[in-house]
Amino acid sequence: MSDLMATQAGDPGAFRDFDLSRVSTPAFVVDEKAVERNLTILAEVADRSGAHVLAALKAFSMFALAPLLRQYIGGTCASGLYEARLAREEYGGEVATFCAGYKDSEIDEIIALSDHVIFNSPAQKDRFLARCKSAGKQVGLRINPEHSEGEIAKYDPCAPCSRLGTPISQLTAEALIGVDGLHMHTLCEQGFAPLERTWASIEETLKPHIEHLKWLNFGGGHHITRDDYDREALIAFITGIRAKYDVDIYLEPGEAVALDAGILIGEVLDLPQNGIDLAITDISATCHMPDVIEAPYRPAMMGEVDTGHTYRLGGPSCLAGDVIGDYTTAQPLQIGDRFAFLDQAHYSMVKTNTFNGVALPSILLWNSQTDELRMVKQFGYLDFKERLS
Repeated sequence: MSDLMATQAGDPGAFRDFDLSRVSTPAFVVDEKAVERNLTILAEVADRSGAHVLAALKAFSMFALAPLLRQYIGGTCASGLYEARLAREEYGGEVATFCAGYKDSEIDEIIALSDHVIFNSPAQKDRFLARCKSAGKQVGLRINPEHSEGEIAKYDPCAPCSRLGTPISQLTAEALIGVDGLHMHTLCEQGFAPLERTWASIEETLKPHIEHLKWLNFGGGHHITRDDYDREALIAFITGIRAKYDVDIYLEPGEAVALDAGILIGEVLDLPQNGIDLAITDISATCHMPDVIEAPYRPAMMGEVDTGHTYRLGGPSCLAGDVIGDYTTAQPLQIGDRFAFLDQAHYSMVKTNTFNGVALPSILLWNSQTDELRMVKQFGYLDFKERLS
């Protein structure tokens, strides 16, 4: 297990032919045809396996594409009140909500918005069970399989002392009173084999309880739309569990919905030198790609090469650590040059912030088939000001 993610892979796809000068920077550009390609794959997995596939809004909640998502998948999963409200208002279909801790002041609205309400602990489940049942909603309990497959320690929900899920060693019949299904989310950007190993580690423990359940939810982190993902094995796996235990199966892909479907375009503002060549840009790791610092990881840049002219790219904020990474270009950079980071539609868009008053990137939707480009959202000073008192 590592504390550092490798360079995030990215396939530029149709963006190879996109003119970066078409937009003002910084800007996210999402290719709706790439999203549709991913949705087509997810829909095929659902159709062939019988699984319920829900899009994880925590990863990608660009609701301008909600009508497209409705054509292919059965609903969404939310992580709290606001995502559940967005799910019900914009996406429709099934809504499954999980939160590590529900507030009494919000739970009734969450119950009204959700089809499944999934609790992190038996204590939270017991506290709100009667309200869920009186509203006719299904109740879930998140488990911690106590089997780690996470590649990054801080992103591993099964790490020692994790706050997420009820440890499977603590699962009892009493803990499952009133529970319709079990939920687990143990993966992060991973293939099929880690899911298979996780299930193998917990199946015997769950056997006495499954006959009382209606569904199992295997959460997210499944890179189902990646070219090398073993989808045939996943389909056979789900079909086998459904047949063996007569339960519904849910999957909650997030990244897989928008994988390789968006770029973040920036501009070179200055080219100072301090021991190495530096490039100050209008893209901030801190504000626009916080996972670069939190994970940390290095985003792939479109057109980077192995040998050439190397620069350390960073943002305009005052944070000394607002550094994106070292990148090599075929030609020397010039002030005003445009560049793009790959695979930025998921997580980056939902985690942006306005620290230092740094401008939020605009959001644009592109159709790589027709070349239609439209502005979805532009941000300005009031978006910064109105978050403050």
